[in-house]
Amino acid sequence: MLEYYDKILIGIAGSVLGGVFLSVVTALTFQTGLLLGSVVATLFLYDAMFRHPPLPATDPRVAAMAIVWHAVLIVFALTTVC
Repeated sequence: MLEYYDKILIGIAGSVLGGVFLSVVTALTFQTGLLLGSVVATLFLYDAMFRHPPLPATDPRVAAMAIVWHAVLIVFALTTVC
């Protein structure tokens, strides 16, 4: 049986793959579809990190992971747009 974090991982992978699929079946570029999937994956990440965190919210690793994820997402968005 799948546990909560297994479902989160499936949701993240599914949203990224859904973005790629969206770029295949529509006129969107691959990078734009991947960006949209990454934005949806961010919602799953927020839920796993802040609504149901595996670590206490005061643990500095929680904030560090959020910063790293957002930095990667912003760099990806900037390279897609430019």
